Amino acid sequence: MAEQILIDDPADPRLADYRDLRDVQLRRTLETEHGLFIAEGEKVVRRALEAEYAPRSFLMAPRWLAGLADVLDRSDAPCYVVSEHLAESVTGFHVHRGALASLHRRPLPLVDDVVRDARTIVVLEDVVDHTNVGAILRSAAALGVDAALLSPRCADPLYRRAIKVAMGAVFTLPWTRMDDWYDALPALHDLGFTTVATTLATDAVPIQEAVHGIDRLALVLGTEGHGISERWSQVADRRAIIPMSAGIDSLNVAAATAVACYVARERGHSAG
Repeated sequence: MAEQILIDDPADPRLADYRDLRDVQLRRTLETEHGLFIAEGEKVVRRALEAEYAPRSFLMAPRWLAGLADVLDRSDAPCYVVSEHLAESVTGFHVHRGALASLHRRPLPLVDDVVRDARTIVVLEDVVDHTNVGAILRSAAALGVDAALLSPRCADPLYRRAIKVAMGAVFTLPWTRMDDWYDALPALHDLGFTTVATTLATDAVPIQEAVHGIDRLALVLGTEGHGISERWSQVADRRAIIPMSAGIDSLNVAAATAVACYVARERGHSAG
């Protein structure tokens, strides 16, 4: 059972994991150095623990304790009980989703292990916005994608904002990072995937046509501003465009991913 520890000093060193959660640059350094991440909200905390991430500690106001009583009963990690005002002072924002938890990260799996049994995967190149990464993972999980791969410069799926937007999908959808950006798509081709890049290239075809009949499909999406890099566009097996009304040539990457994943789910099976 988690020990409940009342804290009334915002400078208490035991609250270090939760300090300044809105400072992205600080959190990147702190969370990497200490191998931790923060989950926010009763549902997300519960999903993280169900996925067997080990908690370091919990942070809750008294009125939030009942909602996670069963979780606390099964955990040996300390639960720091603070006033809502103190929680806001420490974290830098109004905590309104019922709970925070600091959890241990796990080593990222190998690409080969993540995609071994996958039929459909999403591949992200330099998507740097945490909200977009979270929304992409949520859509991918909801629409039957088996795994996600991220280029080295993509935003951290375990950053608090990404987890929150993903509603915990980051804990259930297998994902990892690719160390080799330059040859990432040829490597996936060698693993049996047909890579389909969403792009405005002149030879791009409607996405329904591009994915039709593909057995093992890798949907490739690029950064928020410029889309897929020239390198990835050139080496992708196929280039696809999402047809849309005149005057609009692109969607937000998270919205584009949702459309692409839906089309991929409806594609026909390869004859071979």
